[in-house]
Amino acid sequence: MASFSTYNSSFNTDFCLQLAYRVLQKQTEKGSNFVASPLSLHIILSLVAAGSKGKTLEQLLSFLGSESKDELNSLSSQFLSRLRHAEGTKSGGPNLSFVNGAWVEKTFGLKTSFEEIVKNVYKSQIEAVDFKNKAEEVAQEVNSWVENATNGLIRHIVPSGSLIPRTRLVLANALYFKGAWDKRFDSSMTETRSFNLLNGENVKVPFMTSKRCGSYYYRSFQNHFNSFENYKVLSIPYQCGSNPFKFAMYFFLPHGKHGLPNLIHTLNSNPRFLNQNFELQREEISELWIPKFKFSYNVEAEKAMKELGLTLPFMPGELTEVSDSFSSHKLHVSKILHKAFVEVDEEGTEAAACTIVSAIQCCASVAMPKISFVADHPFIFMIREETSKAVFFIGAVLNPLLDS
Repeated sequence: MASFSTYNSSFNTDFCLQLAYRVLQKQTEKGSNFVASPLSLHIILSLVAAGSKGKTLEQLLSFLGSESKDELNSLSSQFLSRLRHAEGTKSGGPNLSFVNGAWVEKTFGLKTSFEEIVKNVYKSQIEAVDFKNKAEEVAQEVNSWVENATNGLIRHIVPSGSLIPRTRLVLANALYFKGAWDKRFDSSMTETRSFNLLNGENVKVPFMTSKRCGSYYYRSFQNHFNSFENYKVLSIPYQCGSNPFKFAMYFFLPHGKHGLPNLIHTLNSNPRFLNQNFELQREEISELWIPKFKFSYNVEAEKAMKELGLTLPFMPGELTEVSDSFSSHKLHVSKILHKAFVEVDEEGTEAAACTIVSAIQCCASVAMPKISFVADHPFIFMIREETSKAVFFIGAVLNPLLDS
């Protein structure tokens, strides 16, 4: 079996990162915080691809960066098996889990080939349910499953009325992460400071710091000819123990207080920006202040996917690998619901994400003498697995006081 790092070089989450960047840009214009999981979105779209054929499958494979359905399933299987191995390792590393689930209309039935992929590749539990007569009860069941899988962090992702009698299949996944900083912040040193908003106002929020002149992985990017490339990066690792996964949280801070839109432009121009090796150097940080924050974000992702060109899964015709039902040609994706949560404090980070797909039938750097990292204005963050460069979460803090 290929090594995890080799495997992930083909596990292409570019489309889901582009999707996150697009939504992030819209949230920035509103002055709102944002968090999402490209990994969660990628896995759910891989499941949709498993039930597709023809032009729909070709479009999904193109956007998901795979040559074939078999390759996509193989890559997903390898990734999920490593995650499950990490879940069962009592190694002193992050508390990590990733689970998939499926709910199918009991009168609809799944193709044996699709059912085997759902069960064996994506390790999903499959429940036969009564969408026709008990859609609201099924929605409550899905919500309970998500709440349990995310340790209570994500609730009510499926709104009342969103599952209808014509629903035939719901696919879901849930990602949970809780990691302790390798070097924790001293809560006795936390103090209230000003955070500058994009609209020119400022708010008072609690900022974390560490003992003066701490050593961190850091780099400053300065381009006098391109204002989009002026930002600094700080990486803070999580405790990993003997866990094969090595996680870190990255903070991307624009040099200018109103530089976040320019940084988002940089992300949009290079989908793999967050997967790169930033070549950070161990530096003594003379002044470090990072705000505490806690918020969630939810989005109906299908609109943004269509805007990026992924359209065919939302049209009836080619999700026929899901079921042998005579009406399976009418099956199409109706909604993709995504919700994520993140909390950062002195101890570490707790984060969760869930993605739901419902399918219905249609009716007919240079060394500086003094280095500081004061995140007192809007910035981007990500939680990444360092061996594979897989981005588990991406987000932006525009106002640390804004909660879910």
